[in-house]
Amino acid sequence: MLKNRYFPIYVALMTLVVVASNFLVQFPLNGEIAGIQLGDILTWGAFTYPVAFLITDLTNRQFGPTTARKVVFAGFVVGIALSFFTSVPRIAIASGSAYLAGQLLDIALFNRLRRQAWWRAPLVGSLVGSALDTVMFFSLSFAAFFVFLGANTPFALEQAPILGIFATEAPRWISWAIGDFSVKVLVGLVMLLPYGALMNVLKPMQPVRAA
Repeated sequence: MLKNRYFPIYVALMTLVVVASNFLVQFPLNGEIAGIQLGDILTWGAFTYPVAFLITDLTNRQFGPTTARKVVFAGFVVGIALSFFTSVPRIAIASGSAYLAGQLLDIALFNRLRRQAWWRAPLVGSLVGSALDTVMFFSLSFAAFFVFLGANTPFALEQAPILGIFATEAPRWISWAIGDFSVKVLVGLVMLLPYGALMNVLKPMQPVRAA
């Protein structure tokens, strides 16, 4: 059955993205652009995580929301388990919570919009899901309030100009969250290219009802 052939591929890809993102989010970018210190606004994980929404949307398009949720949960179990070995427990917990909330919201929105213009479902689902994911992940990972999840990261809590350019200062993780979401928006737009290219290859296997 075609679903049995593609399902482990989707799960493997999702697991790879989750584990890589959980590891890379611990490393701020080095360098400077137009006087902006990239380490104040971005981590490497911002560039890999949006691919998870592409995987979810392709699964949803081809097999529907039920199978997409299975891929999300499978990626969660395997990816988060491995993340405890590649990152600190607090980040693994934050990632798991944010991942589930963001991906499930993406699935719901995608399925509601799937019969509209081809780009609307993947774009709206990924952007809204990314927004929820970003807020949850950075708050749970770095906000002082959630110290009960694990030790705070001093560098993340240091006061710094927002985005490295504004006079107003805030904990560095706030700028990370803003920078992270900005990259997710850009990558989400770029991900429309492979999604559109694969539409004629990964066609829906059967009619899908709104869920």
